[in-house]
Parts: sequence; C-alpha cells; structure tokens
Amino acid sequence: MTKTPAEQQIVKPSAENLAAAAKAAGRKGPPPVHLWNPPFCGDLDMEIRRDGTWFYLGTPIGRHGLVKLFSSIIRKDGDDYFLVTPVEKVGIRVVDAPFVAVDANATGKGQDQSITFVTNVEDEVTAGPDHPIRVARDPETGEPSPYVLVRANLEALIDRKTFYRLIDLGTHEKRDGESWFGLWSGGQFFPVIPSAELA
Repeated sequence: MTKTPAEQQIVKPSAENLAAAAKAAGRKGPPPVHLWNPPFCGDLDMEIRRDGTWFYLGTPIGRHGLVKLFSSIIRKDGDDYFLVTPVEKVGIRVVDAPFVAVDANATGKGQDQSITFVTNVEDEVTAGPDHPIRVARDPETGEPSPYVLVRANLEALIDRKTFYRLIDLGTHEKRDGESWFGLWSGGQFFPVIPSAELA
C-alpha cells in the first residue's frame, strides 16, 4: 500500500532526531522550550527514574552529554512531561522529578544564608522566592521527599546525602502560630518539618 504525501512526512519520534534538534536549538544558550508550540508526535519509550537515571527502550543512557542534552528540552505541561523541539513534542515518563540535586553549598548564616544546589545535569540554582524548596511527606511512612524548583515547574529531588547535610543548617521559626524546623535561603524561610516531630 502506498503512503500519501502527508503520511510520508510524518516522522516517527526518535531519540536521535530529538538529540540533533536539541543540539541545534541550544547553540546560543538554553533552548527556549516555553516558546515552542509544535504538534504532539506521540510518546517515546523514555523514562527518568527516581535516582535521575534516564532510560531509553529499557536501557540506561550511559552518555552524560546526551542526558544533559535531553534535559535541556524537557517541559512539564500539567502533570505530563515532554521533550520539545521547534518541530516536535513527545511524551516521556518521569517516575518522580526530572532532576536530582546531588550537592549543595551554603554561604552566609541565618536569614542571610543562601543555598545553591547542583543537579545531576549540572544545573545550578540558588533556593529563594523564585526557586522554592518544598517537602512532600509519604502519607503512609511519613518519609520526607525534599525538592527544589529548578526552572519553569521542573523540580529536582534533593538526594538523601545532600538533604542530611542541609539539616545541619536548619533552624526553628514560627509559622502560622506553629514552630517549624526549616531552612533559610535567598531571604526566605522554607519549612521542612514541624518542630514537635523532632522532639
């Protein structure tokens, strides 16, 4: 059966095509994915696991440069994640957050403290009003999962070793009549856990 010209123009999304488009788009700084509105081209068998490992067709992507490239064109619309180029938009799966904060450095003290995070794809972001820290609690175990906003509704899960180091920088503050243990950064206090739960 012969394909119509329109059918012949539809290219099945592939990691190779996306990587080439991302490389071209990122030549002059971060790709402006928020400005692009290409047609949805279907889902790609790509997944970002909770530990930040990217999988394609069930196999880990071993090349850090390629992961970094893909991470530059990720976008979250609603609850769904996509890789976006000027000509195509494909769905991918994200188990938790698209990035992992693997290190943090603090400068200053108390309310003048600033905490700068580094992600697994080398984004650097200083927590503050534009990059808030939030902590989600597992409803069954109470286990905390801390996140920092990296860019346009894309968060990084703060890894355990980094989070435990940050706890040493924490302080207690009153919020809405309740004492909270949390972190100062960028002139803002981010509550982590009610003080009473640390007693």
